[in-house]
Amino acid sequence: MRASRRRCAPAAAALILLLGTAAASRAAAAPSASSLRVSAAASLADAFGEIARAFEAAHPGTVVRLDLAGSQQLALQLEQGAAADVFASADARWMDAVRERGLVSGELRVFARNRLVVIVPRANPGGIARLQDLGKPGVKVVMGAEAVPVGAYGRAVLRKLSRAAGFDPDFARRVLANVVSEEESVKSVVGKVQLGEADAGLVYRSDVSPALARAVRVLEIPDSVNVLASYPIAVLRESRSPARAGEFVALVLSAAGQRLLERHGLMPVASLAP
Repeated sequence: MRASRRRCAPAAAALILLLGTAAASRAAAAPSASSLRVSAAASLADAFGEIARAFEAAHPGTVVRLDLAGSQQLALQLEQGAAADVFASADARWMDAVRERGLVSGELRVFARNRLVVIVPRANPGGIARLQDLGKPGVKVVMGAEAVPVGAYGRAVLRKLSRAAGFDPDFARRVLANVVSEEESVKSVVGKVQLGEADAGLVYRSDVSPALARAVRVLEIPDSVNVLASYPIAVLRESRSPARAGEFVALVLSAAGQRLLERHGLMPVASLAP
């Protein structure tokens, strides 16, 4: 943990400076330990892990607990009464489902965007050199299930490619026929490809960390046929610490928070000054 904190020192320092005045007044009051529970899409694991550590450093006595899973799983848990202060989804569909149940307090904000890419194992057993190869007979493709944001986005990309020059109109159907596994989170898709259990997978650009890049090859999807995944965030109505939850959301939306998201491969929505 100490080593992890040292690696994050520059970003954490920027966030501490951003919130320094409030943190200093709280430290003077010697606050008791408290926790903030954040339900976040699995694709946010690395970025929110770093933001959570910086938030803890700027708010002495507060522990941020991340519940990471597919957005559809998190939404179901919240609907069934799971305790949480903040919900960050990988698409609007599941945030809307939670809001329609009356579980959201106040305004929801889009805080990041993402694009999809195709990854294949470094050894490339399926011989996939271009996107068209995903439709070849016998290729083993892994995707998120249709209820999972990355799965819905992936199917939208396949439909766009079926209408694009250089692709067969039957392309989407042929790729879907090659799907050997539908996963409940994007991290499971990544794991299947990384372990060589599939020839290709559709994942977010932000999932291709430096460590993963050593184990896979990446096929870029042109912007003209890609999708722009939007991530909304909101404080939850049943939050036990609504003020502190609002501060966490504000941090994610701040320039410093947006820089951390960008560093982890997400596309910031705020204008970032040098």
